[in-house]
Amino acid sequence: MPTEKITMPQLGESVTEGTISSWLVNVGDHVNKYDPITEVMTDKVNAEVPSSFTGVIKELSAAEGDTIAVGDLICYIETEGAQESDSLDEEKEEIAIESEDATSNGESMKKRYSPAVLRIAQENAIDLNDVRGSGRGGRITRKDLEKIISTGEVPIASQAQAITTATDNNIPISNKSDTTSEKESQRGDKEIPVKGIRKVIAQNMVKSKQEIPHAWMTVEVDVTDLVKYRNNVKDSFKINEGFGLTFFAFFVKAVAQALKEYPQLNSMWAGDKIIQKKAINLSIAVAKENELFVPVIKNADDKTIKAIARDIHDLARKARNGKLTSDDMQGGTFTVNNTGTFGSISSMGVINHPQAAILQVESIVKRPVIIDDMFAARDMVNLSLSLDHRILDGLVCGRFLARVKEILENMSDKTMNLY
Repeated sequence: MPTEKITMPQLGESVTEGTISSWLVNVGDHVNKYDPITEVMTDKVNAEVPSSFTGVIKELSAAEGDTIAVGDLICYIETEGAQESDSLDEEKEEIAIESEDATSNGESMKKRYSPAVLRIAQENAIDLNDVRGSGRGGRITRKDLEKIISTGEVPIASQAQAITTATDNNIPISNKSDTTSEKESQRGDKEIPVKGIRKVIAQNMVKSKQEIPHAWMTVEVDVTDLVKYRNNVKDSFKINEGFGLTFFAFFVKAVAQALKEYPQLNSMWAGDKIIQKKAINLSIAVAKENELFVPVIKNADDKTIKAIARDIHDLARKARNGKLTSDDMQGGTFTVNNTGTFGSISSMGVINHPQAAILQVESIVKRPVIIDDMFAARDMVNLSLSLDHRILDGLVCGRFLARVKEILENMSDKTMNLY
């Protein structure tokens, strides 16, 4: 019976790798196609990976805690009957490239690299300029690189060459060797391995800060009428609906409405173009003990405050119970972060790559405010916007924040419609 490879699938938009949190099978186990074989954690979701084949597990190529790039091997399976291997995908991609460039000259063909070739070259620091290709027009194939790696005669690229090759071809740069000076722990220090969700968060934050030129804006909002209204209806709402009505639901609704009027903020950077998304899908941060997840409220602009409150409740419950699905985590176009939960009054969020902005909703606090030349105690909140300065500028973001402020300051028992 043939032996096939099962590789790390892509479990969400912009996801480039996943961490094996636990294996659900052992060597020698029989599995059916689509049976779950491992649990994988990414910066987007925790998910079960199904088997691509029916057969017997022959080898687990990754240990629990290992981080594996999308498309890389995780295990071997001895299949039953003739089945097409998922590992052929990269070969098909190379064939597609060859067909696409069949009329190109030899030099352009040689420089036409498939994603698999670029990934292998970058991971092994191979200088592609010194590799003789066996494909059409001298094009380098994945098999060419596997062959020279197996012989040990690898033309080594400098770090600068490896980074340039990967960057020019839009390939994520992995950082397998730590170039910073090694830190030594002293007596009494506690060493905490960076793995799992903390590792993927760290990697995504570094990517965001390295690629996105951040800028920030903050406005102060008087939500006194909103606070009064919510406090008046929260008890009856919970009795009737079975879940709580949080302040955050009102902020999410206001943001969704303002994004509809200022769609520039509902955009993504795509190299040589900006993609302005039609759907308004709001990512929100929810926590489970020391883990942070960012599920998505889909089509938030079409939902009532009641429906948004239900989504917030359901997503938070699923996160606590480890039941978030890949679909729950995908499709976010803008992030609203409820930092006020921790008592924060001012913060600057790191943008959730590849989105264009993130809004921090800070803590609602009573402060003395001058109204008609007299002091009055008002419920005030700061809204802090981090923006991608490649896509957005201060003018449109200032107008967006002013509109969110206007919507929130006019929420009262006379204007509100929960349903």
